[in-house]
Amino acid sequence: MIVTLILAWIVFAILWKVLKTTFKTALTIAMILVLLQVAFGITPQDIWEQILQLPKILSQIRGGK
Repeated sequence: MIVTLILAWIVFAILWKVLKTTFKTALTIAMILVLLQVAFGITPQDIWEQILQLPKILSQIRGGK
């Protein structure tokens, strides 16, 4: 019984840390997106397009073209 409670507490503590970190990361990304949109007029769609083009850009840099 005691072992089960200890194990449940450990799992809960790990899950809590993961959720807290995930929330902080999501909040940080949202704040950066809002800042970029307000300050520079960069939309999330613009950022997503650049992310999708990243493999092509990296291959051009690596290939020396």
